[in-house]
Amino acid sequence: MRALAIILGALIILIQYPLWLGKGGWLRAWEVDRQLAAAKGKNAELETRNGGLSAEVRDLKNGTDAIEERARYELGMTRPDEVFYQYPDENRGQSPPLK
Repeated sequence: MRALAIILGALIILIQYPLWLGKGGWLRAWEVDRQLAAAKGKNAELETRNGGLSAEVRDLKNGTDAIEERARYELGMTRPDEVFYQYPDENRGQSPPLK
């Protein structure tokens, strides 16, 4: 009788092993769920970035305002009838005063 109990206990353990630790077991399923959640978060972040880039491309294709803005701020360009004044920052290169 005791041997039968030991055999049945061993069989139960053998049946449980693949459920918990096997290739398709619970631990692997939890890990895959965690990876899926991380991938969904990254995809959401990339979709937000792509939406912004798409709006910027659409703006650049359809209007001259965005092109003019980029030319002014990134390239320092001005119109022929404009005068450009640049004021140097007096605090540049100095550390802020101590309080």
